[in-house]
Amino acid sequence: MNVYLETFGCTFNQADSQIMVGLLREDGVKLVNNPLEADVIIINTCYVKHPTEQKVVNRIQKLQEKFPNKKLLITGCMVEIDQAKLLKHAPHASWLGPHQIKHTSQAVKSILNGENVKLTGSNKAIKVCLPKVRSNPYIHIIQICEGCDGACSYCCTRFARGKLQSYPEDLIRFEADKAIHDGCMELQLTAQDTAAYGKETGESLAHLINQVTGVEGDFRVRVGMMHPKSMMNDVDGIINSFQNEKVYKFLHIPIQSGNDNVLIDMNRGYKLKDFRNIITQLREEIPEISVATDVIVGYPTEDEQSFQDTLELIKDVKPDFLHISKYHHRPGTPSSILDEIDHHIMKNRSKMLNELKTGISLHNNQKLVGTIQKILITDKGSKGGFMGRTGNYKTVIVDDAPLGCFVETEIIEAKSTYLKGRLL
Repeated sequence: MNVYLETFGCTFNQADSQIMVGLLREDGVKLVNNPLEADVIIINTCYVKHPTEQKVVNRIQKLQEKFPNKKLLITGCMVEIDQAKLLKHAPHASWLGPHQIKHTSQAVKSILNGENVKLTGSNKAIKVCLPKVRSNPYIHIIQICEGCDGACSYCCTRFARGKLQSYPEDLIRFEADKAIHDGCMELQLTAQDTAAYGKETGESLAHLINQVTGVEGDFRVRVGMMHPKSMMNDVDGIINSFQNEKVYKFLHIPIQSGNDNVLIDMNRGYKLKDFRNIITQLREEIPEISVATDVIVGYPTEDEQSFQDTLELIKDVKPDFLHISKYHHRPGTPSSILDEIDHHIMKNRSKMLNELKTGISLHNNQKLVGTIQKILITDKGSKGGFMGRTGNYKTVIVDDAPLGCFVETEIIEAKSTYLKGRLL
């Protein structure tokens, strides 16, 4: 039995795919790299943004046109968010919801027996310590919790991932220990909101990080996205845990808008002063920390002044990484009843923000030129050379280096999106 799998979306969804592959291999299924060789094609979907939705739908249509006799299994967020569109574009496909991935092997077997499978809905299944096949042997993704306790007005992902469910700390520590024992050098703690970890169980992200860094070995931990509202509950504890040398000095904290009124409309649950206070405190305690944030351009209530406020915030905070999304209605969200802003205005605002982002990123990266950095080499570069990460998670490209090792590197050139280094 041969299965071909494609994945769209975030680190959490990539981990879901790695679990599905692990379960299939454990059951004797062969994973192939070409859909032509497959008995079943699995598409693990993402639905967080409209452009991603279009890519997913186009890919599903293309695969059906090219391989009309292949069995198709659609997994991921689209299955729970937009079943009407699935029925329209893939009426004969089977479905497997994000909370049902433990049943991957069963679903594939049923499909091959001629059944049309529809396994959806939420449950309390724990995804930690399930079989997993890594896409990179040096990087291991650990899902620490699923779902969130927020209700952002524009977000449809919560309809797929459900309410917050934190996974047991001892199991997370066990999976981390096994991954390091297997030769991994980087652990990525991922969730829809890592700072929400333990909110419903009395545990905390800070304590979890301390447990993971307590695993024996020389490795690095990347902590995934944190909602400012959740992070406000334990800034001191998170800072303390980040000071461990094994933790990348990298904070992903989405602001989404630089205007308090828009943040209220988005139902984000914090104010600009809260975001600024977190950044200020982190930078005071950990000066080398790099900051990533997200901005949604063109939310329906974003007027010109609101956008200017966002520009001013980014100029002031000077994030090392900025992810920009143009607003589009998402199925079932409260904001989808509002009128969208003219897309030409949205495009121009996005362009202005992108230009600002490029200048800030280049300026921040230039500060590292001439410094010596201990980088972890984890992959080959897409255009040659080898790729590593500095202690604050900035990408460094070097001509040659051993994979899965730390190397001393002099930074010799800065680009807006990466650094160039020379091994010492």
